[in-house]
Amino acid sequence: MATKTLVRSIDAELLHRAADIIKMLGHPDRLKIVEVLENGEAAVSHIQEALDLPQAIVSQHLAKMRGAGIVAARRDGNHVYYRIVEPKVEHILACIRTCDM
Repeated sequence: MATKTLVRSIDAELLHRAADIIKMLGHPDRLKIVEVLENGEAAVSHIQEALDLPQAIVSQHLAKMRGAGIVAARRDGNHVYYRIVEPKVEHILACIRTCDM
C-alpha cells in the first residue's frame, strides 16, 4: 500500500508576498544592495561606492524595493538612508549563502 505524502498548505496571501519578494530580489544588483544593507542603514552614496554602480542605477533599484516594501528610506538633509524592513530578506540571503548549488 502506497503512503500518501502530506503537502503542507501555505496561506495563499503569504505565498503571493513571498513570490513578490523573490521576484524583486531576482536581480544581482538588488541582491548586492541588500547585502550592503544587512549591516544596517546606509546612505545611497555609500551603497553606490560599495558596489561601484552608478548612482542612478542604485536609486532605481532602491525605489523599486521601497515600493515592494523590502526597504524603507529616511532623509537627513541631502542624504537618503535605506534599511531593510522585510524580515524574509535575511533568510533569503542565508539560504543563498548556505544552500548547495
